[in-house]
Amino acid sequence: MKKQLLLFVSIAISSLAISQVTPTFGLRAGLSSSGMRGDAVNSLKSTLDLANGNITTVNHTGFFAGTYATIPVGPVFSVEPALYYSQKGYELKGAFSIKGLNFLGANAKAKLNSQYIDIPVLLKANINGFQVFAGPQLSYLVQADLKTTAGALGINILNRKLDVSSQFNRWDAGVTGGIGYSFTNGINVMAAYDYGLSKVDANSNVNSYNRSIKVGIGFKF
Repeated sequence: MKKQLLLFVSIAISSLAISQVTPTFGLRAGLSSSGMRGDAVNSLKSTLDLANGNITTVNHTGFFAGTYATIPVGPVFSVEPALYYSQKGYELKGAFSIKGLNFLGANAKAKLNSQYIDIPVLLKANINGFQVFAGPQLSYLVQADLKTTAGALGINILNRKLDVSSQFNRWDAGVTGGIGYSFTNGINVMAAYDYGLSKVDANSNVNSYNRSIKVGIGFKF
């Protein structure tokens, strides 16, 4: 899957490089709500001692920002490669402990904050400003941190941050798609859904996949 996406991106960039069409560039940023599809809880079992049945997962709120290029390939369609810094992850709530501390958290929370570089290559249709787009996306994991907190009676009795990057694959392949609207003054808005196709677990033993909803605003120069 990763090799196929890399080949697709290389062909797309090469074909655009020899195109006679002048691309336009822009900046985009926004908020994201990320989670994991599949066995999300078990993907951190090497870091946390989990109490079976007492753990719930919650989406993680983050942001994304970066740049994109729009290359027309017809009166309606265009190709849009982009480069974004994106925060992903998820949150756990329940009863669990950190391995080695012999402490079971009351009202415990664990927040996974994964920092990715996303490289989508989109095919976009623009009809009177209304846009529909979809395409493959390749992502590289820069850092993954797990912050754990626990408290009782309003008192915070555990606050620890762990580097768990080694527990996850550096590369993630997926697809993304969504809708948007482009105004005549260069401002545009979009909403997209990222659907991961590669297992995030470093050993590929756990069926957990990234997923994310993004809402952003951009400006085309």
